[in-house]
Amino acid sequence: MSQSDSANRIRRKLLQATTSMLGASLLAPCARAAKFPDAALKLVVPFPPGGTVDTLGRIIAPAFGTQLGQQVIIENKGGAGGTIGSNQVNQAAPNGYTLLLNAANHIITPLISNNVPFDPIKDFTPLCYVGYVPQLVVVRSEFPASSFEEFINIVRDKPGQYNWAASSIGTTGHLAEELINQRAGLKMPVIAYRGGGPALTDVIAGHTTAMVEPIPSAIQHVKSGRLKVLAVTSAKRASSLPNIPTVAQSGLAGFELPSWYAIWGPAKMPDDITQQLYQELKRTLSLATLKDKFAELSFEAQGGSPAELHALMQTESEKYASIVKTAGIVMN
Repeated sequence: MSQSDSANRIRRKLLQATTSMLGASLLAPCARAAKFPDAALKLVVPFPPGGTVDTLGRIIAPAFGTQLGQQVIIENKGGAGGTIGSNQVNQAAPNGYTLLLNAANHIITPLISNNVPFDPIKDFTPLCYVGYVPQLVVVRSEFPASSFEEFINIVRDKPGQYNWAASSIGTTGHLAEELINQRAGLKMPVIAYRGGGPALTDVIAGHTTAMVEPIPSAIQHVKSGRLKVLAVTSAKRASSLPNIPTVAQSGLAGFELPSWYAIWGPAKMPDDITQQLYQELKRTLSLATLKDKFAELSFEAQGGSPAELHALMQTESEKYASIVKTAGIVMN
């Protein structure tokens, strides 16, 4: 072998080694970029600590983080009926690291207010229909009705004498009250409060007649005997109150208006990240370690897919829009 052939062979080997190293260096960032998640996630709860959404978030987040292999941090961002926190997620980068946990008011509030800076369907990526909580139709324990049917008859016979309490304008409880009015032909005005606590207190005291409120916040007063449950607003009976009929079973066929919860990301999230997050959320919601915690809230986990959540939002938005229009609900 000549000296020039040997030199050429050495140059070829050096070129091959350099090319191999260069290829590896170019592929490394791609490999890192493909790994999701590689940092903590933020789960925005658009309400102050202590409510049902926050409570659910603090149950789900640690287990969800374990599934993902990264910490999931709850950030409470209350204000403006949940729109401040929701808008924070709307404006976040669509990379899967900032998510929203909210109740059905995510799509209700834009129907009753002109000050919402986003479209709840177009400006978010649906990730998972988390589940729902049945709502209770409650009256004070002394109210002279032992069933929902008797309640309807008493109120209908004396229009204008009775009223509803609502934790605030535009909640699922408020809309359920308006829908009962519409379906049963009641003339029963709704008095809106600043929170479920004061509203329930006035029902117990007899200052207001009745209320529709999610089980977690109302059940303590039921157990103490200060409130009486007449019906639940979900399609099926509550697992924690199996002897209480649904509104549909009590004369208003087809009635269904629970308080439901879901997780969204910003619009235009990549499909692979969307599906990864959904699959991990679905696994999280089915964990045996969470069942007892969910049962304490009467929370019915669903684990619905992004497509199922999108369909739910469409049908619920139409239902809510009809209730809002008929009742003339406006948030100032």
